[in-house]
Amino acid sequence: MSVHLTTHFNIPSVRINKKLLQRRTTWLMRQNSVADHEVSILLVNDEEISWFNSHYRDKQEPTNVLSFPFADDKDLALSTLRVNELGDIIISVETALREANKLKVSFNDRLTWLITHGLLHLLGHDHERSEEDAHAMWDLENKLINQLQSSRSTQMTQLAINVDHVATVRNARGIREPDPVAAAAICELAGAAGIVVHLREDRRHINDRDVRLLRETIKTRMNLEMGANKEIIEIALGLKPDMVTLVPEKRKELTTEGGLNVTGQKKKLEKTINSMDKAGIPVSLFIDPESKQVKAAHAIGATFVEIHTGRYCDATSEEERENEYRLISAAAEEAYQMGLRVNAGHGLDYQNTARIAALDTIEELSIGHAIIARSIFVGLDQAVREMRAIVRDASTIF
Repeated sequence: MSVHLTTHFNIPSVRINKKLLQRRTTWLMRQNSVADHEVSILLVNDEEISWFNSHYRDKQEPTNVLSFPFADDKDLALSTLRVNELGDIIISVETALREANKLKVSFNDRLTWLITHGLLHLLGHDHERSEEDAHAMWDLENKLINQLQSSRSTQMTQLAINVDHVATVRNARGIREPDPVAAAAICELAGAAGIVVHLREDRRHINDRDVRLLRETIKTRMNLEMGANKEIIEIALGLKPDMVTLVPEKRKELTTEGGLNVTGQKKKLEKTINSMDKAGIPVSLFIDPESKQVKAAHAIGATFVEIHTGRYCDATSEEERENEYRLISAAAEEAYQMGLRVNAGHGLDYQNTARIAALDTIEELSIGHAIIARSIFVGLDQAVREMRAIVRDASTIF
């Protein structure tokens, strides 16, 4: 089985998640019992698909998707060959993007629907044959899309562990145990893809000794959360973590209460980003799931955004949680299309993480308090492994 995906367009504002589309197509082929076949997908612009329409269908306009079976009833010679080739699906990304905006769905989801539609044509379904055939094809499309949405993913979302609260427990007694440096090592051995620490101005948990030793001992990636103040910036430039995440910081808050107001702090944040860029340190901005914050993060040169999931986690009704989930999904999609890399975190626990982990545009989740709290009962190694399993299972197509 093989899915060949080729792009024939030059639209800088459009990014195609090839691996995601190939994996979804593979899943669709498996569901339709053609897992041993091959299919080719060609993504073009309106001009090129108009040419195909004119050349093969005598229509002088663009369309969203075209399908060309490898062997149809008109080519009996090809149909006798023992080749497991289904044919070609051609999609206009310009039309798909317009349709996604009109239908208020993500671009990747619209492309997935068009691939599903095209694949069913290759398998012999035809909505133009009769009204009965149209209803049957529509029902099958919806069934496949619904099944896919319940089990879809792209490459596995990574799990980074925030060990701040190990330091919180240590500092409560003013002693040396438990050590966040040792905790980070256990997390990595249990499968964490990175370690997150927040060096606050008041040093309420992580301190200078911690970040220095963690930089020397972390084997995966060190993500230093920090406010954009002069002292911490200088420490970060000397430390050179694998990345920094700029977060809002208030002296009286128990934990970070929301995302950065990037639109209101463009000059200050851009200056910090430029300083980090010169030192080779990528910067992530911790933002609420709002389009204006995504656009501002992109405008000032951030490499990543980390979508704040706190309101989703704190929702007190299903309706409220569903609305917050849609905002997170839309913000992550918009950021991805702009070329930003996307992480997410805050408040995620063993009950609410899976749905966020299944979002195709999110690379990594940052989780701390829930795992450290769970470790009191089952141990840190087991707590990390349990959360990693949730993330893994949410982002795997079965």
